[in-house]
Amino acid sequence: MERNHTMMQFFEWHVPADGKHWQRLKERAGELKDAGIDAVWIPPATKATSPEDNGYSVYDVYDLGEFDQKGAQRTKYGTKDELLEAIAACREQGIAVYADLVMNHKAGADEKERFKVVEVDGENRQEEISDPRSIEGWTKFTFPGRGDAHSAFKWNYTHFNGTDFDAKRDETGVYRILGENKQWNENVDDQFGNYDYLMFANIDYNNPEVRKEMISWGKWLVRETGVDGFRLDAIKHIDHTFVRDFCRAAKETADGPFYIVGEFWNSITEDCLAYLDAADHELDLFDAPLHYRLKEASEGGRDFDLRTIFDGALVRERPQHAVTLVDNHDTQPGEALESWVADWFKQSAYALILLRLDGYPVVFYGDYYGIGGEKPIEGKKAAIDPLLWARCHRAYGDQDDYLDDPNVIGWVRRGVPDIERSGCAVVVCNADDCAKRMFVGEERANEVWVDLTNTRAERVVIGEDGFAEFPVQGGSVSVWALPEFDVEPPHQEPSEG
Repeated sequence: MERNHTMMQFFEWHVPADGKHWQRLKERAGELKDAGIDAVWIPPATKATSPEDNGYSVYDVYDLGEFDQKGAQRTKYGTKDELLEAIAACREQGIAVYADLVMNHKAGADEKERFKVVEVDGENRQEEISDPRSIEGWTKFTFPGRGDAHSAFKWNYTHFNGTDFDAKRDETGVYRILGENKQWNENVDDQFGNYDYLMFANIDYNNPEVRKEMISWGKWLVRETGVDGFRLDAIKHIDHTFVRDFCRAAKETADGPFYIVGEFWNSITEDCLAYLDAADHELDLFDAPLHYRLKEASEGGRDFDLRTIFDGALVRERPQHAVTLVDNHDTQPGEALESWVADWFKQSAYALILLRLDGYPVVFYGDYYGIGGEKPIEGKKAAIDPLLWARCHRAYGDQDDYLDDPNVIGWVRRGVPDIERSGCAVVVCNADDCAKRMFVGEERANEVWVDLTNTRAERVVIGEDGFAEFPVQGGSVSVWALPEFDVEPPHQEPSEG
């Protein structure tokens, strides 16, 4: 039987800009596999505006650290050769690699151009706040360091529909570029009236040349790197019909199964479901609604009703298309979408995504290895590893939920015959020490279970009726299951008389 799949986001915002991150991935591939990770989402490998940039200020999508451009040959993470070596090392361990693609905008243009725009209100991009006028914008991309290698396509202002800087007046704003068939794309999120524009020079997916070139690039990337899938950045700002077509083209190009997940960062479940429908379910989505529920639970403490933890979650509404997460590089402290799940609840939150039947869970590098920067946060590898082990070896079979108390919830995975000793009982508590009585099966009678998190030292013996009381520490999680090897049942004093 196939084991559970688990992804790791293999970076956080402050990983060192030393050009050695691909080497780190290569060196840790075996360690990740042993921990239970069988897929990694890597940061943007394409050339950005500087060797220090995380890759989201994308300059040249065909430069994977191969050409001397923007201050170096390498990217923040390393060279193209090192990237390919890391992918090969992951492949040897049976770890899939998903490349992060930034397709909404381009930054660091090589030349300025003069063209007409109208300024729009940043809070309502449908409202014009200036007369049409000429500006000088950084919109011409000629890639002098790469030339025509891999692609001869050169970008100019006609390939964009918005920009944010007028070099002629040294002014910033949201400028919609004017011209034939120039307008914001309608197949995007409707925040701020229309959320096509996000930053820098905004790629115009109404332009057939642009669509053709970007799909051609996607196919090239699949062939050139041999990656097993994509993570698509900021897709609520990109025409969903293009995203759909791009996904189809990538899957058709790949030699085997090809996985794609999109960042449609929207806490409204209905909007997420509508996007999946609009994109014909060609990709999965990160479960942003669940992330915000986990954050609320971590802030609410005992006042949060744990029975509602999955209310509105994508994993509940469309489980086969939900990629569940606790935090990521954008939600970490100090970043664009800061909404950090508090440390005391972190292990419980990971249990809620790693040990349940539904969803494709992703472990954040920053949670696992720690976060750098001016305000570092220690990694929680010791807390997450037991959950990864439980997911790999125990969390199988039908699921029985006990989401019936505001302060203590649980669920049971009944196990499967094909995976020896599988099955587990999970209890999450946000108040004081307590226990939950749950049924694990009459066939389990007299089995001795332990807490795989090592939070509770006692042992639980399953009753003749298949029930047991599973204790949990206050504000914590316990994962009860058969240990790797049999243990003695708890010692009982002989009764008097």
